Amino acid sequence: MEAVQLGTAHLSDQKLVEEFESCRLPTAQFHHADHIRLAWIFLGQMTEAQATQRIEQAIRRYAEHNKIAHLYHQTITLAWMRLVSAAHRASPQRAGFAEFAKLHPELLDVQRLKTYYSQDFLASPEARARWVEPDLSPLP
Repeated sequence: MEAVQLGTAHLSDQKLVEEFESCRLPTAQFHHADHIRLAWIFLGQMTEAQATQRIEQAIRRYAEHNKIAHLYHQTITLAWMRLVSAAHRASPQRAGFAEFAKLHPELLDVQRLKTYYSQDFLASPEARARWVEPDLSPLP
């Protein structure tokens, strides 16, 4: 697993949400672990369905604002939300994201989706454009 990069560790949860949703957060500060943290924040504030819809909309808006909309991937976004949500349900309330991340280090592994999806299947235009179920193993 690569070293964990959390470019937003200096921001409070509220400030991270504000900076991301307003598209003020520099893309160089927003790594995989920051995506996971944002999902965790939303799941602590609303239902899974609401959190999923909010993160999908926020990531799309952020990508469009930063002229990287072509990088948005629907299946990857929703698969990670399912994984974070399952871990969130399995964890008692914790003091913060750092403790949650220690309990679920697999969520910080950017290669984790390879457990559920073959590379070619996940790279397909269909998977990028809309939700597709995993082809290797079911998600929790």
